[in-house]
Amino acid sequence: MIIDNLTPETRLRRKAVAEASTAHGYPIKEKTLATMASRGGGPPFQLWGRIPLYTWGPYLGWAKGRLSEPRSSTSEPDAETSRPGCPRKPAPTTIAAPAELAITDSAAV
Repeated sequence: MIIDNLTPETRLRRKAVAEASTAHGYPIKEKTLATMASRGGGPPFQLWGRIPLYTWGPYLGWAKGRLSEPRSSTSEPDAETSRPGCPRKPAPTTIAAPAELAITDSAAV
């Protein structure tokens, strides 16, 4: 595969898009793309029969979209999330039981 001759319309199989992406500075494994295809959150693809095909232009846009803003320190806070489509989980909240559901001592009744 000639990585330098990729056009935005070039269609690639999963292994080839993983190799091209890694060569362009966006490292990803073929298996990671397969997992994302089944669970969601991955790049857009089309099926040709049962073979997934990724169009290079939209794939590269997706990969660039995963980048964070430039930082000067690891201690700078993240934006909402560094992975679009994967919002952070909210902090757990404690729910108090209503008074009518409170357990009473049967001896006191």
